[in-house]
Amino acid sequence: MRPNERKPQQTGAAETRAGFSPSAVQEISAAMNEALADIFALYLKTKNFHWHMSGPHFRDYHLLLDEQADQIYAISDDIAERVRKIGGLTLRSIGHIARLQRIEDNDAQSVAPFDMLAELRDDNNQLAASFREAHAICDGHGDVASASLLEVWIDEAERRAWFLHEATRGAEAPLQH
Repeated sequence: MRPNERKPQQTGAAETRAGFSPSAVQEISAAMNEALADIFALYLKTKNFHWHMSGPHFRDYHLLLDEQADQIYAISDDIAERVRKIGGLTLRSIGHIARLQRIEDNDAQSVAPFDMLAELRDDNNQLAASFREAHAICDGHGDVASASLLEVWIDEAERRAWFLHEATRGAEAPLQH
């Protein structure tokens, strides 16, 4: 090496592991990265439906989906940074997201408003379930910080699903009084 030349930094997991074993870092990171991939998939689907919403309730649904997309996207940085804090690696590309995501894309050219809301309701319920799985992994390794974040995100996903459920309830069948 020449004088004043810096040694190249190694790529890979961070040196600081916040006290977790390498296997704990790997398992927690894997669960959180799957959740992060689902977050990006759900965010894009929610924006897709927001952009393509139509019908008599356009304004209400359009605004609801925009609000939900913002909330979903806001989680992404916290998940990725949590993985890095414990010494793990996180998502690096759209391809990486595609390999890990469990929430299915919807590339249909036209989707009825009710079907959009029902699909997003189910996806948010699925996201809450995957957050619970990640929570169990974090609990198993004593990662209370990740578990605590996941608890908030579970509640937010359940709230989004509830709003979507209530928005679609009358469309399934006439309300009974």
